[in-house]
Amino acid sequence: MASILITGASSGLGAEMARQFAALGYDLALCARRVANLETLRAEIAANYPECEIVCRTLDVTDDAQVFEVFRRFQKDFGSLDRIIINAGLGKGQPLGTGRYAANRETAMTNFVAALAQTEAAMEIFREQGRGHLVMVSSLSAVRGMPKNLTTYAATKVGVAHLAEGLRAELIGSDIDVTVLYPG
Repeated sequence: MASILITGASSGLGAEMARQFAALGYDLALCARRVANLETLRAEIAANYPECEIVCRTLDVTDDAQVFEVFRRFQKDFGSLDRIIINAGLGKGQPLGTGRYAANRETAMTNFVAALAQTEAAMEIFREQGRGHLVMVSSLSAVRGMPKNLTTYAATKVGVAHLAEGLRAELIGSDIDVTVLYPG
């Protein structure tokens, strides 16, 4: 069966994608910082879809070395990875110039720089395999600049969308597909 790696799978969109892909018969490589949430999700999915193979690992996407290690370990677990969904992120930005640079920096590092590391790790695997499907979760907020707490968040989502769009243009005609999702 085809395997899907989902980052940020412990809650929100990541957890729901895991449920829906399990219902379609996919095997799952799930990772996030909150391992207890992952284990709860694994138990829920296993109860409903016992034929689904589920491997969970802790992953802090801001730890570059850990990103590469965890992705490679998942590839080894499943023999190959068919789809990698870069979903992990956060939205704790603050209005610019209000003394909350740390929150905006954390949002930028998690949502863009960490997504770059995940994309690098995914593309190394897909180029080696000669095939794969990269899915980048952006946001509808990427379509237009957003005010106040969303300014930095929206900017990071533009960045990841353009990262993926650049790859898509590069990979036309290959067996590596790239999709950008704009939830919101």
